[in-house]
Amino acid sequence: MKKINNISNIISLLLTTAIIYLLFWPVPLEPTAWESPKDSRMDPIFSLNQKLKDIKIFWINDGYVGPEDIVLKNDEIYVGYDSGVIMNVDGIFSDTKGRPLGMAFDSGDNLIVADAIRGLISIDDSGEVTSLSIKSDSDNIPFKFVDDLDIASDGKIYFSDASSKYGYGSHRLELLEHSANGRLLVYDPVTQKTTTLLKDLYFANGVALSSDESFVLVNETFMYRIQKYWLKGEKAGKSEIFIENLPGFPDNVSSNEEGIFWVALFNPRNDFIEMSSNKPFLRKMVLRLPESLQPQPINHSYVLGLDEEGTVVYNLQYKADEAYSPITSVKQYENNLYFGSLTHAGWGKIEIPK
Repeated sequence: MKKINNISNIISLLLTTAIIYLLFWPVPLEPTAWESPKDSRMDPIFSLNQKLKDIKIFWINDGYVGPEDIVLKNDEIYVGYDSGVIMNVDGIFSDTKGRPLGMAFDSGDNLIVADAIRGLISIDDSGEVTSLSIKSDSDNIPFKFVDDLDIASDGKIYFSDASSKYGYGSHRLELLEHSANGRLLVYDPVTQKTTTLLKDLYFANGVALSSDESFVLVNETFMYRIQKYWLKGEKAGKSEIFIENLPGFPDNVSSNEEGIFWVALFNPRNDFIEMSSNKPFLRKMVLRLPESLQPQPINHSYVLGLDEEGTVVYNLQYKADEAYSPITSVKQYENNLYFGSLTHAGWGKIEIPK
C-alpha cells in the first residue's frame, strides 16, 4: 500500500508541475485577442480540386532545401535556398550569406533580392552582392524580416518587411502573438532612400505591382487578406482592402502583367488558430508545448488567380500526402506556372490548368 501511495504522489507531483508549467512558464511574446474574419473555406468558389496534382518537381537532389522564390531571365532559372545560396543551371550563382526570399531582375540585369537576414540587396552578373537598404529612412526602423519585392518601370523597388519585431525563423511567434509589425516600403535607387508606405500590417508578405503600375499589392498573411496601396490617380498614397476572408494564409503574390495576380497560399486556415483568435491565454499555453504538438501545416498545394478587381478567376489545389507543399511563391512564364516552397527540396512547374 505504501508503494502505491508513493507512485500516486509522484504522479500528482508530475501533473501539478505540468499544469504549473503550462500556465506560468515565461514565453517570449504576449498574444493579443482578435476576431478572425468569416471562415471562407467552405465557399464553393474555393472548393477542393486536383488541378495541381501533376506538378513536376525539379532539382530535388541538388542538396539544397527551401527554394522560396524562382525567377527566369532569358529562359535561365534562378532559385534561392535557405542556406543563402542562389542557384542557376550552371550551379551556384551567388551566396547572400543570409536567406534569399523574393527575387526580381532590374533593368540593369541585377538580381534584386529580398533577403530576410541581409535586407534588400543587389547581385550583379558576376554574383557579387551589394547592400541596398537595411532600414527605413522615414521611420529609422531596421528591417527584421525582408520578404518579397517587385520592381517598377522607373526602377523603384517595392518590398515588404514581414515583421519589425521577429526575425526570420520566428514566424510561429508572430502567428501566435498576432500583432501588427509588418510594413510595405519603397526603395528609390536615385536617392538611395527607403520610405515606409504602410505600417501595422499583420505579417507583410508578398508584393506585386498592377499591370499599369497604378497600385501595388501586399499580402497580410495572418489576417487572410491582401491590401492595395494606390500609387497613381486620385487615391495615390491611400490604401484599401483588395480581397479579404481568404481560405488560407497568403504568402507571395506575383503579376503576369496581363491582369492576373497569382497568390500562393501557404496552407488552408487552421482550426486551432480560428478557435483561439479571441483566447490569447490559450495560445500562450500552446506555445509552451513542444513544437511537434503545436498546430502544423498539412500537405495541401493551394494557389489562387485573381483579376485586378480582386475577383477569384483561378482556384488551383491538390490535397494529398504527395502534394507539393507548402507553396510559398508562384510565377507565370508563358503558359506555365513555377512554384517555390519555403521547406520543400525542389521547385515545381505545371502548365496552367484550364
